[in-house]
Amino acid sequence: MFRRLLLFCILLLACLPPAAAQAPLTVFAAASMREAMERVGTAFEEETGNKVIFSFAGTGTLARQVEAGAPADLFVSADVDWMDYVVERDAVRANTVRPIASNTLVLIGAADGPKVRLDAGELEIALNEGRMAIADPDTVPAGRYGKAALENLGLWQAVETRLAPMENVRIVLASVARGDTPLGLVYQTDAVIEPAVATLADFPASAHPKIEYLAALTVDGSHPAAEPFLDFLQQPRAREILHSLGFLTDKVN
Repeated sequence: MFRRLLLFCILLLACLPPAAAQAPLTVFAAASMREAMERVGTAFEEETGNKVIFSFAGTGTLARQVEAGAPADLFVSADVDWMDYVVERDAVRANTVRPIASNTLVLIGAADGPKVRLDAGELEIALNEGRMAIADPDTVPAGRYGKAALENLGLWQAVETRLAPMENVRIVLASVARGDTPLGLVYQTDAVIEPAVATLADFPASAHPKIEYLAALTVDGSHPAAEPFLDFLQQPRAREILHSLGFLTDKVN
């Protein structure tokens, strides 16, 4: 009886397409790439038959999970620092690190709110009794970029005590959309997906380090589709998806 059951299972697996007989590819990706990565994953599945599942969170949170051996096949970081962090700890394969996109930083407020210049006085008026939402500058790339921009524009001292640090940039977006905070710092790609907010001001690219998204294979990952998916992220179809959602891909090396 056991032999018959075993033979049946073997025959059943042999009849399944390769992608259906194996676990999905697992990708840990920065929260700001949710929509883009989900669309890229769908496109990859359509082309290859390999299903992709994602875990989205702040880059720092994901980097520490990858370092601890979480079951991820790829890691997509929203900045160079956290990618360097996992490379230095041998959590990803250093020779597979590839830049895939860039972004811009903006100040957001309520959709029906007035434009605000990047000026200390105007920011104080716009904040009124509220706070400025920002991804945690100590751990989250969007927060690091935001802090650098505020410092370089001479605005940090004016808002430092009025900040509301948050776990990731999507929580910042939701906070402003709900009206919990009057202002927030997010990526341009975040601002355009939320109709309840408006871009009040654009931060000059020269005010902060270049915003770079990088992808790499994890050391512990072993999925056969991992390397093809990494390659796919730099191919025209994936780049078109990223570009359609506001990510910058034309100047990525």
